[in-house]
Amino acid sequence: MDEKLRIARRNVKLKLGWMIHATLYVLVNAMIVATNLATTPGVRWSVWPLAGWGIGLAAHGIAVWLATGGGGVRDRMIRRELERLD
Repeated sequence: MDEKLRIARRNVKLKLGWMIHATLYVLVNAMIVATNLATTPGVRWSVWPLAGWGIGLAAHGIAVWLATGGGGVRDRMIRRELERLD
């Protein structure tokens, strides 16, 4: 049971980390878009930070998804590795 609790806590920590990252992405980028519209409304430069950070956020999300089960991918890989080691 201790191992399951350790894994559950780790998974929750990873998921909360991504949620915090996503929240900051929305808040900071809202300010960036507002700044863009207030200072240079004719030039949409705010798409570049949105896109760059968005790629990083997506990569973080994929990493969390894979680390916390990924639809069973992780479990299947562990089972295969255990079979290979036997």
